[in-house]
Amino acid sequence: MIHVNSRDYRLPTRPTVVVCVDGCEPEYIAQAVAAGCMPWMQRTLATGTALVADGVVPTFTNPNNLSIVTGAPPSVHGICGNYLFDTASGTEVMMNDPKWLRAPTILAALSEAGMRCAVVTAKDKLRRLLGHGMKGICFSSERSAEATEAENGIADVPALVGLPVPDVYSAALSEFVFAAGVELLRTRRPDLLYLSTTDYIQHKHAPGTAGANDFYAMMDRHLAALEALGGVIAVTADHGMNAKTGMDARPDVIYLQDLLDGWLGTAVARVILPITDPYVVHHGALGSFATVYLPAGTDRTALALRLAGQRGIEAVHGREAAAERFELPADRIGDLVVLSERFTVLGTAAARHDLSALEVPLRSHGGLSEQRVPLILNRPIAGMAGVDANRRWRNFDAFDLALNFAQ
Repeated sequence: MIHVNSRDYRLPTRPTVVVCVDGCEPEYIAQAVAAGCMPWMQRTLATGTALVADGVVPTFTNPNNLSIVTGAPPSVHGICGNYLFDTASGTEVMMNDPKWLRAPTILAALSEAGMRCAVVTAKDKLRRLLGHGMKGICFSSERSAEATEAENGIADVPALVGLPVPDVYSAALSEFVFAAGVELLRTRRPDLLYLSTTDYIQHKHAPGTAGANDFYAMMDRHLAALEALGGVIAVTADHGMNAKTGMDARPDVIYLQDLLDGWLGTAVARVILPITDPYVVHHGALGSFATVYLPAGTDRTALALRLAGQRGIEAVHGREAAAERFELPADRIGDLVVLSERFTVLGTAAARHDLSALEVPLRSHGGLSEQRVPLILNRPIAGMAGVDANRRWRNFDAFDLALNFAQ
């Protein structure tokens, strides 16, 4: 038994695989199953456990992946976005460095308890956070060719997987994650395997389209292979995905920095978009969640009300209210937190967003409308002692279910 962030977890007695499918709106699975593209999933939904859970807000990659591997919300682990304004240095920075992490991970605790652990993530931006404090294998598809025994616990990854290093903007980046997971389970037999994909496909393809169904068929084949190797499997997601366009198919954007500059004066307010990461081609750094830093003396209540009255804005919260409602670290969010509606995204200034690389109508995430995600296990938990099927499930319950109830 290990104790991590106020929760107890049993040690795995058989190989356990926890999968975070980036951008997996539950409708993707429903449409792929309906099209006959996911036979393993269709069987698992009938014989295992099929739940819909809430991710954490903001519905972005880093905060949700870290919630899954810590079993706790961002108020505990500290990762509240992909990107933040560091008030101590006065600079805007990526939250890729483990120095931002305020809590231990379940993976680190399992490895400390003598369990063999392995992590494969699509993009390298997550690798150091997920692997922090963990002894074992940890690498990204993106930089798999650079993996070494000293740094990553493994070398010659492309040779093991039997695939070339994929382009970062491709479905192959996620396929490499799954294929690597299968080969690791087959050859290295880790006790715990964590796989985290990229949402390239979900940003470009709506549920039920050929591109989406092909991706989920690929995923299904690999999940079946992991189960055939004896894996107890938990599948969840970091966030959903929605179209963010008007009826003319153009991005429906509220440029908050431009708006506030017009109201308050140029550069009086600072708008931060926590979706920002090095991979902005498919979303242009536009998401449905933003934070706003304001100078002392600003009437924040009046400004919040004015913002909330704008078309496309779903909610505006002050720092303390946002921290409480969304379980966020209050010292790492702005004076105001702004969420846009389902079909709308938030930007800074129009001049700062290059949307020329968008090949299809914008799809993105970040708000409340992308909070619902699947939570699926290839074992039934109905009727198990200690499980309340009617409780509010979270994506960060994945390890709890996989280790404490599905073994």
